[in-house]
Amino acid sequence: GKSGTSTEERRGAPGNAGRDTPRGPSDAPPSPPAAALFPGAGRVAVSGGGEGVRWRCCRQAFEELPGIHRHVALHHSGDVGRQAGLGAGPAETGGSGTPTATRRSPGPLAAVSHATQMSSFCNQSQELEVGEVLLYYCYCEVKDPEKLCAWQKALCQHLHLTGKVRIASEGINGTVGGSKVATSLYIKVMLSQPLFKNILCQEDFKSSAGGAHCFPDLRVGVFKEIVPMGIDPKIVSYKETGIHLSPQEFHREVEQYLSQASQGQSDTILLDCRNFYESKIGHFQGCLAPDIRKFSYFPSYVDENLELFKDKRVLMYCTGGIRCERGSAYLRSKAVCREVYQLKGGIHKYLEEFPDGFYRGKLFVFDDRYCRRLGTCRYCGVLWDQYKLCSSQHCRQLVLTCPSCCNKGLTACCPVCQEKELKVTSRASGQTLKEECECTRKRTRVPIERVSPRLLDTGKD
Repeated sequence: GKSGTSTEERRGAPGNAGRDTPRGPSDAPPSPPAAALFPGAGRVAVSGGGEGVRWRCCRQAFEELPGIHRHVALHHSGDVGRQAGLGAGPAETGGSGTPTATRRSPGPLAAVSHATQMSSFCNQSQELEVGEVLLYYCYCEVKDPEKLCAWQKALCQHLHLTGKVRIASEGINGTVGGSKVATSLYIKVMLSQPLFKNILCQEDFKSSAGGAHCFPDLRVGVFKEIVPMGIDPKIVSYKETGIHLSPQEFHREVEQYLSQASQGQSDTILLDCRNFYESKIGHFQGCLAPDIRKFSYFPSYVDENLELFKDKRVLMYCTGGIRCERGSAYLRSKAVCREVYQLKGGIHKYLEEFPDGFYRGKLFVFDDRYCRRLGTCRYCGVLWDQYKLCSSQHCRQLVLTCPSCCNKGLTACCPVCQEKELKVTSRASGQTLKEECECTRKRTRVPIERVSPRLLDTGKD
C-alpha cells in the first residue's frame, strides 16, 4: 500500500479484490429445499377447520407472517440467495490450483418461476414491519461489471428494494430502501458474496429510518465511477486514498484543531467534500465548505486552490465516506499537503457516536426525505432545512422554502425560475427551457479562496 495509509484501512488490495465474480445464468433448476423456505411453498391448512394458513419450516409451525419472515431472515438467508441465483461463487480449487469441484447455482434468470413466492414474502413483510434505508459502498476490483449488475438487480427485485446502485470496475455504491426483513437479507447475501468477502463488513452498511417508499423506483446500472468525480479511476485510484480515521479519532483531531485555530496556530484544514446545498444545512464547526454544486467540480476546486493546501494537514469528511475515498486520493496526487486524513464512515457514522459533537445542523441524505437548523428560507429568512426541488420543470435546483412561503406560491429557486415557469405553462406542451437561472449565474463554477479559509471564526457554528 501507499505510505501514509494504514494497511488495515485500505480497501480492495489486489490480493483480495477482483478474484471472484458472480456466475452467469444457469439452466440448473432451484433445489426443492430452498424453494420450500418461502411462505407459499411451505403453506399448510390451519387445523381445526378455521380459515387461513400457517407455515412450516425446520419442524416448526408459524401461524403469522412476521414469525416465518424472521425465521427465514435469521436461519436461511444463504438459501434465499441461492434460490434467487445470487449466492454463486467460484469453483473450489485443490492444492494444485485446479478445480476439484464446481457447484452449479442458478443464475438470476433461473429464479423467475419463483418471483411470485418472493413477491408474497416481501410485500407482506413490508406491510407488517418498519422499513429502513441502507447506504453502503465497496471499492474493489470488478472484472465483469455487467454480470455484477445483473446479479444486483435480481437481488434487489426479489427483495422488493428500491433505490440506486452504481457499479463500475472499481466497485459498487448503493442506497436502497425496503422492509427490515428485506434489508437484513440483503446485507447477509451481500456479505456472503465471494467478490466482497474480506472487504465489505457489517459496519459498512449505514441504516436510517425509511423504506421502499423513499425512492420512486429501483435503478441499477454500470458506470465508469461509483461516485462521479470525473477523473478516470485508472488515473486516480481509490488505492491511493488518505488515512482513515475512526469517528473517535476524527473527533479528537477536530477538537485539537478548533483549540489551536482559536489561537491562530492551526496548520490544519477541516475540508467538507460535499456540495454547497449539503453543507448549507449542516457542517462541522470551523470547516472549509467549498461553494461547489457537484462533486465533479471538486478536482478543479483543488487545482485552483493548491496554494491553500500547501504544507497543510487536511481532515476531510463527507456524508458516508465514499467521496473522500477518491477526493483524498486526488488531493494526495497533487503532492502539496503534508498529510491527508478522512472520516471513516462519514458524518453518518460520526453522528451515531457523537450526536452532540462538533457537527452542527442537519445531515442531507439522497432520497425523498432529503434530510435527517442551520438553513433559512430563501424568501423570508426563517429557519428552515427541508429542501424541495424548484417548481419550474426545466430546473433541477434545490430550494429551501418554508410552508408559509410555499402557500404564497413561492416555490421556485429564484425569480428567474418563477418567471420561466409561467412562460412554460403558457406555451405549447413539450417545450422546455435551458436549466439556467439566477442561482447558476451568480455561483462561480469553481470558487477560488482568496483569503485564508473562511473558517477560522471557530467560536461560531
